[in-house]
Amino acid sequence: MSTLADAVLPLIRTRSDLYRYSAANAHGRDMHEAVDMLESAIPTTDPAEIYSVTHKALASSLKVIARADDSAGIIGDACRRLLELHPRAAAAARTPLGKLIDWMMKFQFDDDEVDYFELDPVAYAPALGEVGMASYRKRLAEVEAKLGPRPADRWNSGHSHEWFTLDWNAQRLAVLDHDINAIIRTHAKDRKVAAWLEDTAEAFEEIGEIDLAIDWAKQATDFDRGHQSLKAADYWCGLLEAHRPAEALDARLAVFRKWPSSTSAARLHEAAGKSWPDYRDEVVTTLAANPPDAVLFALLTLKEPAFAWNLAHSLALDSDHTWSELVKAYEKVDPLATLPIHQRLVENELVEAGAQHYRLAARRLARMRKLADGSELAGDVDGLIADLRDTHRRRPRLQQEFDRAGLPGAMGL
Repeated sequence: MSTLADAVLPLIRTRSDLYRYSAANAHGRDMHEAVDMLESAIPTTDPAEIYSVTHKALASSLKVIARADDSAGIIGDACRRLLELHPRAAAAARTPLGKLIDWMMKFQFDDDEVDYFELDPVAYAPALGEVGMASYRKRLAEVEAKLGPRPADRWNSGHSHEWFTLDWNAQRLAVLDHDINAIIRTHAKDRKVAAWLEDTAEAFEEIGEIDLAIDWAKQATDFDRGHQSLKAADYWCGLLEAHRPAEALDARLAVFRKWPSSTSAARLHEAAGKSWPDYRDEVVTTLAANPPDAVLFALLTLKEPAFAWNLAHSLALDSDHTWSELVKAYEKVDPLATLPIHQRLVENELVEAGAQHYRLAARRLARMRKLADGSELAGDVDGLIADLRDTHRRRPRLQQEFDRAGLPGAMGL
């Protein structure tokens, strides 16, 4: 092997047991280091060597991920980096067309071990050129011909993977061709799913058809009130902010009115800029229907802890998570005022048994002691701790966690 291969491939390959989460993550980091080496070597290394090592590394990485617990996605991300590097390396090395196409077909249709990565023919177009791309299209057509009639639902077909791969290639080739009608046909399909409409918009953005991208993103936004349309709405607004900024504020307002939340309100707040006062009352009134959203918006976006504190009380906020975030900020305004909320959160935590609940309660009680230190409420906090120790005297793990947190004993000692 070459010097580059000697450095890179041992970091990709391994015989270790990767079904353990920690081991898989550690090896995934090694793989990323290997890809870093490959990428940094490109300017000073023979392109043929870069391609050879990349090709071998990619093949080995797929064998690795097939037997790994990649719950964290670290190994998968390394595989994707190699998949992005492979077509660039192939183009620079002027890889023989027939050899490259054979590999692309095998990777997509004949690999029984790993079938959850796609190749992007758009990325391989520089390596294939017109002649190679024509040959590649012919090979795809041959695969489709062997499958017979297209099933009404490919997921019920014995060749579902092959049909999926062919459809993916059809989408990407439509983008490569800048074929507007083909993009609509392959991406939007029967237009019955909001995500497909957003896919169409993204394809148009990729080829620089921004007006069409905005139009299709708006169609996806208007499709319904589901999560796919909400996702598309943010994409639509992003397109407007980048290409038609004069229309962005109205779009953000429309999205907030359709999906009122602390998130959509925060994005409206950002878009409004100096005109925010014109929208404040509407936003606050609308969010009041969902107290956690109203409080989090006041706290995190408006950065007005006092206003958030008043909202939490007037709206009868009952979200422990939101109260927990709020008291962290309001401690800086009025530390003693937060003690009753801290107490409520401790008592709610102890409704459930378990070391984690005890640990969190103990930490909060320690925080309460610090806030109350030197005040007339310090004794009340220690009295609360004594009462909790007595109430839960048959929970030895709770007593242990209280001791670890440095809390006083049952007698306040």
